[in-house]
Amino acid sequence: QVQLVESGGGLVQAGGSLRLSCAATGDFFNVNDWGWYRQAPGDDRDLIASIFANGTTKSADSVKGRFTISRDNGKKTLYLQMNNLKVADTAVSYCNRDVPSSAWLYPWGQGTQVSVSS
Repeated sequence: QVQLVESGGGLVQAGGSLRLSCAATGDFFNVNDWGWYRQAPGDDRDLIASIFANGTTKSADSVKGRFTISRDNGKKTLYLQMNNLKVADTAVSYCNRDVPSSAWLYPWGQGTQVSVSS
């Protein structure tokens, strides 16, 4: 059973930076496509950045140019460098696979809270 543990969130002022980490247990980290998701109060959980097994990445328009996703297969860890944070980025952030069906997602971790003040 894969477990996902997110960390690195916090409270920052607008324009600040945070680096999130996601440590995964289990096998096959290196062959999976991974993503960072976030959920603001009252909203759905949305995929905002992905990194594929071949190392290519993609990002949602809302974070493009500000957030960078990366991975360390040896450490089974996923990262999200968040720069120039905006109040609208306030949400709980989660990691999981980037897969076409929600049925294929791993169990969600507890997430890490990102709060941005004006």
